Amino acid sequence: MPGDFPNRDVIACEQLAAVNRLLEVIHAGNAFYQEKFMAADAPHRVASLAEFSARFPFTTKTELVADHAEHPPFGTNLSFPLERYTRTHQTSGTTGNPLRWLDTPESWAWMVTNWAEVFHAAGITNKDRIFFAFSFGPFIGFWLAFEAGEHIGAMCIPGGGLSTAARLRSMIAHQATALCCTPTYALHLAEVAAQEKIDLTQIPLRTIVVAGEPGGSIPATRERLSHLWNNARIFDHHGMTEVGPVTYECPAQAGVLHIIEPAFYPEVIDTQTGALAARGELVLTTLGRTGSPLLRYRTGDLVKVQTRGANEPCVCGRHVLALEGGILGRVDDMIVVRGVNVYPTAIESIVRQFPEVAEYRVRVTKVQSLTELKLEVELVADCADTKAFVQRLQKAFQESLALRVPIEIVAANALPRYELKAKRWVVE
Repeated sequence: MPGDFPNRDVIACEQLAAVNRLLEVIHAGNAFYQEKFMAADAPHRVASLAEFSARFPFTTKTELVADHAEHPPFGTNLSFPLERYTRTHQTSGTTGNPLRWLDTPESWAWMVTNWAEVFHAAGITNKDRIFFAFSFGPFIGFWLAFEAGEHIGAMCIPGGGLSTAARLRSMIAHQATALCCTPTYALHLAEVAAQEKIDLTQIPLRTIVVAGEPGGSIPATRERLSHLWNNARIFDHHGMTEVGPVTYECPAQAGVLHIIEPAFYPEVIDTQTGALAARGELVLTTLGRTGSPLLRYRTGDLVKVQTRGANEPCVCGRHVLALEGGILGRVDDMIVVRGVNVYPTAIESIVRQFPEVAEYRVRVTKVQSLTELKLEVELVADCADTKAFVQRLQKAFQESLALRVPIEIVAANALPRYELKAKRWVVE
């Protein structure tokens, strides 16, 4: 069984060997980490994982953003010459400009293997027909899942470039048995099916693999999805562009995520002190993505480690780390709009580029189960061309977040003033 190890000692042994292999590659040619290692006086090899945690510094998103800004378009976190890289994807740019992430064929294959483990845990096999309700744009999203589906021999059905109704009809035509999408889009598909009078019982769907939002580990969302989709099993998973697929749902415990060890060396830390903690921020070292690695990367994901005995397996029989409740939230405030992570800081950074804005407020609503943003704006008194301003601001949102954000101009002094931006967000 993939992900099956006899005890945690074996997992740690493999992780330590992988850490030292990774350090060897990085020391040979990765300018980003060479500079960090020199500053931290980090060694070329470690004798234990504890030494690795003690001697090597964290990596933060802020560092990566700064590196990309200083060394566009790909930054310096590259272990090999550019001609070795064959894949490029990018983050959503919700905390600033998008990060363009490159992969070698070897690193990409490593991530495909990790995604295949997600399918194995979900019970998806070569007998399945997997529909991908995904646009196949620049975000890494389900690109890996598509190739992982091919890797395990399943029939992979692309859903890019189709309307929601067309996707439903494609699922019927192909007799899809599995679906990959975000939780809210799975809800939206079911709602559109009702509007279009499409009978979901025509689709022999038995599993929905959800990602991109925390709903897959939230009982109420899981139950609603399963009910709408004729008792299909909801299977959660999470990952991110910078590290690839990270977790899969425990086959025996809904709402519990297993980390794909030993592909990763995970740590959970107190967000304030950086010390190891049972509940805190997930920190990851990508042990097989050698072309663009991350060491001790602070993911911003809040998690809680499931308590077990030293070598006591999970009830599913696995010894890999389990996260109770899945991803509990983010270290900073964030919402997900159509699969895009949106941070208040990203909105602030866009809006404050426009001197015409006197004040603003963000309204977050649910429209047919999809989260939507609307921006209310007060203009300064000397704004000469309101229509042109609105067009420029909407274009800025589109370019930075790939989202269409409606903008309403409100009367002067109609909005309250606060010192903290979080109070500018109204969830309805």
